[in-house]
Amino acid sequence: MSNDTPVNEKPSRWGGLLKKTKKTFRLILIALIVLFCSFIYFKYFFTYSEGYRAGLLQKFSHKGNFVKTYEGELILSSVSSNANVALASEKFYFSVPSKRVALKLDTLQGLNVIVHYTQKHGHVFWRGESEYLVDSVRVRK
Repeated sequence: MSNDTPVNEKPSRWGGLLKKTKKTFRLILIALIVLFCSFIYFKYFFTYSEGYRAGLLQKFSHKGNFVKTYEGELILSSVSSNANVALASEKFYFSVPSKRVALKLDTLQGLNVIVHYTQKHGHVFWRGESEYLVDSVRVRK
C-alpha cells in the first residue's frame, strides 16, 4: 500500500469539545446581553409610577455643565395655618424633559400648581437630575 491513499480518520475528541465550548460561550454571551439590555430598560426607561403632585412652585431653572436640563422644586404643604402659610412641608424635586412644559412652568413660579409626573427607577443625564419627570402642569384653583 502506498502512503498516498487517504486514511479515514475519526474526528478528534477535542474538536467536538471545542465546538460545544464555543456554542456554550455564545449562549452565555447572548444571555448576558439580554440581561444587560433588560436591566437598562427597567432602570432608566420603565415607568415605575405616575401621578399628580400639588404645591407651590418655588424654584425652576435651566442648568447643567454639558447638557442643560430643566429642574424644578415644588413645596408640598401638608398643614397650613389660617393665613394660608404652609407650616409642615416637604420638597418635591423634578425634571422636565419637554421644552413646551418648561416654558409654561417658568411663567408659573410662586403660584400653586398641579403637575403630572412619571417616576423612573433611575435618571439619565440628558433627561435631568431627578427620577421624577413632569410632563404637564396646570394652575391650582
